[in-house]
Amino acid sequence: MNARHARVLLVALGLVTLVDLVSLAAGYGTGHTAAKPLLMPLLALYARVCGGPRLLVAALLFGWGGDVLLLFDAEPAFLAGMASFAAGHVCYLLLFRQTAALTGKRPPRARATWLTAAAYALALVTTVALLWPGLPADLRVPVAGYSLLLTAMAYGAARLGLLAGIGGALFMLSDTLIATGVAEWPQLPRPDFWIMITYIAAQYLLARGVLGAAGAQPVPPATYRERRTVTT
Repeated sequence: MNARHARVLLVALGLVTLVDLVSLAAGYGTGHTAAKPLLMPLLALYARVCGGPRLLVAALLFGWGGDVLLLFDAEPAFLAGMASFAAGHVCYLLLFRQTAALTGKRPPRARATWLTAAAYALALVTTVALLWPGLPADLRVPVAGYSLLLTAMAYGAARLGLLAGIGGALFMLSDTLIATGVAEWPQLPRPDFWIMITYIAAQYLLARGVLGAAGAQPVPPATYRERRTVTT
């Protein structure tokens, strides 16, 4: 594996993203159904080729599980998809802590940390309070619990760096758009388009943020051959 493979995977991810978003904008459900399950596996492969940690790959693959489950229009699939995304957020939280420890990254100033935490806490409480009356009774507690975990992930991403921080915020926005649909709020035209464009950007920026913080690079051909020799 080398830089060329990473570029090929990144181009493939871009093309599949384009197919997915154009399909959603045009109302072509078949295109979305075909493209969506390919997104996270391609991003996970790209992250691995770039030397990304296994927890990053796991987080992206749990995202893939959620993507596939949410293609089914049924409450059990929705809950299972939410659980898969939640597992991905746990991976991200562990990953942010691990990456910060390995890189020796200095923590943000105490005041900036408290301001960020307060902003995310306010966003969490406000969002859950506004959505609560419109959510089905059996989804209120799971959605609230998931929202807490998602907010913790976004806060952890913000502490890692700018790219990851934007990714975490976009993930919150994407999932909030999903929740407003479940709560039957008025929606933007083509709501799935806005959900997916923010979600894809979120996962990509989170991956880039982690790779950048860890100093990961595509594995050079010689190093890959050496690894194969050792493992065989």
